[in-house]
Amino acid sequence: MSPEELSEVITRIVHDLAASGRIGSLGEDDVPPASALAVMRPKDRSHGDWASNVAMKVARKASMAPREIAQRIADVLGRQTGIASVEVAGPGFINIVLDSASAAAVVDTVLERGSSYGRNDHLSGKTLNLEFVSANPTGPIHIGGTRWAAVGDSMARVLEANGAKVVREYYFNDHGEQINRFAKSLVAAAHGEPAPIDGYKGAYIDDIASRVVEQAASEGIDILDLPREDSGADDDGQPLGEGDSPQREEFRRRAVPMMFEEIQRSMSAFRVDFDVWFHENSLYEDGEVERAIRALRDKGDIAQKDGATWFLSTRHGDDKDRVIVKSDGNYAYFAADIAYYYNKRHRKTDPADVAIYMLGADHHGYIGRMMAMCAAFGDKPGVNMQILIGQLVNVMKDGKAVRMSKRAGNVVTIDDLVEAVGVDAARYSLARTDYNTSVDIDLDLLASHTNDNPVYYVQYAHARSRNVARNAKDAGIGYEGADLALLDTTADGEVLAALAQWPSALEQAGDMRAPHRIAHYLEDLAGTYHRWYNVERVVPMPLTDHETSLPQAERDALETSKNPEPARAAARLRLNDAVGTVIRSGLDLLGVDAPERM
Repeated sequence: MSPEELSEVITRIVHDLAASGRIGSLGEDDVPPASALAVMRPKDRSHGDWASNVAMKVARKASMAPREIAQRIADVLGRQTGIASVEVAGPGFINIVLDSASAAAVVDTVLERGSSYGRNDHLSGKTLNLEFVSANPTGPIHIGGTRWAAVGDSMARVLEANGAKVVREYYFNDHGEQINRFAKSLVAAAHGEPAPIDGYKGAYIDDIASRVVEQAASEGIDILDLPREDSGADDDGQPLGEGDSPQREEFRRRAVPMMFEEIQRSMSAFRVDFDVWFHENSLYEDGEVERAIRALRDKGDIAQKDGATWFLSTRHGDDKDRVIVKSDGNYAYFAADIAYYYNKRHRKTDPADVAIYMLGADHHGYIGRMMAMCAAFGDKPGVNMQILIGQLVNVMKDGKAVRMSKRAGNVVTIDDLVEAVGVDAARYSLARTDYNTSVDIDLDLLASHTNDNPVYYVQYAHARSRNVARNAKDAGIGYEGADLALLDTTADGEVLAALAQWPSALEQAGDMRAPHRIAHYLEDLAGTYHRWYNVERVVPMPLTDHETSLPQAERDALETSKNPEPARAAARLRLNDAVGTVIRSGLDLLGVDAPERM
């Protein structure tokens, strides 16, 4: 019996007692749903397998003492199939012990459902647009963007496991001043000049500049001979970008796609695949900016003041109104933000019910204006628009911060991290910590094969479960004749309880937008399994000379543990394989491999 099934049983009992007037003034409509009546694992195992505080939750509406309510529930619950015992403790906790067969039923469930065990459809019918990384195409992805790649893709997988349709989206900021600075930096590098004061530095700038020159030369163009001064128009008479020269425009036109390709390659190598690569520039080219502003104007949220166009965001909770078209006629950056959200919500293909933005630590100031814009369009802030702010990442080696990249100059990039520790360790270490907190990545630890390395600890548990299965096969032990009721030791019970908690852990990780909860669950399950492995056997092992000299009671316990009868050995093999199944599923949600051998 799983915690969810137990919650359903308790809910039904409370409902029946309320209907018969046996819980004070509590009415049938006052009974919380099963999803709100969490069944918890007691910290002190002597209190039972599971505990419920339902009596304390309904006591106020019932106008009745919690302990009295708990006792009435316990009297009925104790007669249910699969329940070994029930007792009331403290102010009204209901402590529950399952019989061995009921507790072990989770093993059959896991093995029958395989990788689908724990998955649910409670988010079905919703399309979630999840935008993450979205680094400017002006350089390699730095460590902060790498964290969002790991967290964002893991979150997408978790949300899909909860039934949602997820659109993974990368927003390319290919419009505006940062691209101008990028082009200026490339021109300077190509001429062997220092980077502009506000430009980009690093070996990658020299690399891209050289590639642009070579590409142009292959087409018979000497790009360095093009005018460096602003001519105002290209060879066809079309106006260039603000402040551009023909040479700078040519560098921009060729270099930005090169950076796109590098970013896409890095993402793919990191096992992150996006459904949509959205270009900011398209918002202007396709008229999306004007369309969104028109929608706000129709709602009365646009005003003209001091020669500029303003979004009256204070009407929707912002601390000040925002300029969206400057007095010189150029769009302010926030105009693209408005158009981008409007686009997400009104696309012909996969319009977003929920638009989730994953932003860096320096974007706290954007939240107010973004939520005001959401409200102005008639949507619910925090519901239709959700903004997640990630904190900083510090990369450590030999106890010191790593700050220099050979290629990027002053940052650690995604490629640096993968080269140092591999994709598995990089993804796991960045996804296992709540993105709301800063994190230190210890390269020495992640490269080690010790239990202190969390990804190794979890992966080793899976590899160990596969090794047990191989040894069992060699010993002629299979599932036939398994009696799950014989999974009755303390170690067995801990593993069974851990397996039973996977569905709720997965659901909570989705609802709370918290993929790190998956990692924490896996580490707990791995620890429980390693402890089980050290005291219980699937394949018989003879007692050592020392063990045969122990007192009879201890010797008998060891004999049962190390030389299980066939029905118990088969049951333990099934338990072992169920653990491997869940660990493999959890690692997959984090984009991490589950090795067969280590």
